[in-house]
Amino acid sequence: MATTEPELNSDDQLLAKLGYKQELSRSWSSFSNFAISFSIISILAGCFTTFYQGWNNGGPVAISWGWPIISAFILLIGFTMSELVSAYPTSGGIYWWASKMGGPAAGFFTGWLNLIGLLAVTASVAYGAATFLDLTISTISDSWAGDYSLTRVFILFVAIMVLAALANIFSGHLLAIVNNISVWWHVAGATIVILILIFVPDHHQSLTYVYTERINNSGFSSGFYWFLVLPLGFLLTQYTITGFDASAHLSEETQGAAEGAAKGIWRSIFYSAIGGYVLLLSFVFAVQDPDGVNKGFGNVDVIFTQALGEGWHFTILLISTAGQLFCATACLTSASRMTFAFSRDGAIPGSSWLSKVNAATKIPANAVMFVATIGILITLPALKSVGGVPVAFLAVVSVAVIGLYLAFAVPIFLRWRMGDAFEPGSWTNGKKYKWMNLVAVIEIVVISIYFIMPFTPAGVPGNKDFAWSSVNYAPVLTFGTLIILAIWWKVSAKNWFTGPKHTIDQAVLEAFDEG
Repeated sequence: MATTEPELNSDDQLLAKLGYKQELSRSWSSFSNFAISFSIISILAGCFTTFYQGWNNGGPVAISWGWPIISAFILLIGFTMSELVSAYPTSGGIYWWASKMGGPAAGFFTGWLNLIGLLAVTASVAYGAATFLDLTISTISDSWAGDYSLTRVFILFVAIMVLAALANIFSGHLLAIVNNISVWWHVAGATIVILILIFVPDHHQSLTYVYTERINNSGFSSGFYWFLVLPLGFLLTQYTITGFDASAHLSEETQGAAEGAAKGIWRSIFYSAIGGYVLLLSFVFAVQDPDGVNKGFGNVDVIFTQALGEGWHFTILLISTAGQLFCATACLTSASRMTFAFSRDGAIPGSSWLSKVNAATKIPANAVMFVATIGILITLPALKSVGGVPVAFLAVVSVAVIGLYLAFAVPIFLRWRMGDAFEPGSWTNGKKYKWMNLVAVIEIVVISIYFIMPFTPAGVPGNKDFAWSSVNYAPVLTFGTLIILAIWWKVSAKNWFTGPKHTIDQAVLEAFDEG
C-alpha cells in the first residue's frame, strides 16, 4: 500500500518550496520573532556601552540630531530586508537571499561576512554585559571595586557565555518566553531609567545645550568636526541598532513567518529607535558637570555618579546589566541558527556535526556550543589592554559591525538589480524598492568607510604622535578576512559550494513547482 506525505501547513509548504523540510520546532509567535531582534538591538546595552562614542565625537549634537537621522537610514535598511525575508523565510537568511539572487559566490562571501559578524557581536555583547556586571557590583562593594582586573571581567564573561549556551540548549520554547520577557524588561527598564533621570537629579541641562552643544575629544582639529568627528559620533547609533537579522534567522521557527519575520525586522528597529532616543536624551539632560564627563572619557557611568545617589545609581546599572544579559542570550540564539543553516548547506568545516538537530528539543545544540566556544576564543585579546582598554578586542568589534552591514548590503543590492523580476512575498515595498534599496546600500558603504578610519590622530600613520596601540586595526582585519575568503573560494570552495542544498525529497519539490 502506497504511503502519502503528511499534509503540510502553509509555513511548511513555503519552506518546502525553498527546498527544506521542517526540522526546527516552529513554536515562536510573531511577537517572539520581533522580541529577539528587539532584545539583540537592546537599547539597554548599546546606549550604555557606546555612549562615549557619541559624546567624545560630536557631543550632545551627535546624539540629539545624529540618533534620529541615522535611525531613519537604518529603518530603510530594515524595510528592504523585511521584503526579502517575506519572500525567503529561511534560517540562512542573508546568505540564502544572496545565493538565490546572485549565485553561489555571492552566497558564500555574504554568508561568511554574516557569520563572522554574528560570532563577534555575540562575544562583544557578552563581554559588555560582564563589564557592566562588574561595574554594578563595584557600586555596592568597595572591596570588589578595589580589586578590579581584566582577568576578573573575563571570568565573568566566560560564565555569561556558558549560562547563555545552557539556556539556548535547554528548550526553544523557553527561549521564546525569555525573549518575550526581555521585551517588557527593556520597555519597563528604560522607562524607569528615564523617570529616575528626570525626577532625581537636582539640575538638568537646557534644550539649547542638548541640541546645539558640540564636543570634540577626538584629538582631531575642529576644522574636521562636520566631516570626520561628528560622523564618528554617529557610530553610536550604528553600533546599537544592529542584529535585527535575527528575525530572519529564526523564521523557520516562527509561525506565519512570511509576515511575522518581516514585521519583526522593521518593528524592532522602529521601536528601538524611539526608545533609544528618549533614553539617550535623558542621559544628556542629566549631565551635571560636562567637564567631569570629558575627564571620564565620555563614560555614561560618570553621568550617573554625578546626578544620582548610590541607590539610584545601582538601580540603573542593574537594569542595564540585566538587559545586556537578555541581549547576549538572544545573540547566541541568532548566531547558532545562522551556523546551523550555513552548515546545512556545507559551507563550514565540520558541517555534518554543526548541522545536527537534537531529536528531543529540535535545537541545533552543536551549533550553540560552537558559537559559545568561538566567542570565548576570539575574546582572549581582551585579557590585554592599553591603559585599561582592550584595544585589539575593540577592533574586532568594529569588524563585526562592518561584516554584518556589508552582508546586508549584498542581497539588498541584488534585489535592486533584479528589479521587477523579483518575486515578492506577502510583505512588500512595492515600487519603492527602486530608491529604498539604493539609499540603503549607499548608507552602508559610507558608514563602513568611517568604521575603518583612525579614531584618533595618534592612529594615523606618519603623525608625530603615532602609536601602534592607537591604531584602528579594523581595515587590516576586514580586508585580510576578505582576501583569505577570496583565496579559499578560488582554490577550493568554488568546486564544492553550490549554494543552498535541498533537504526535502525532490519529488515533493517538483510537486510544489507543478502546483
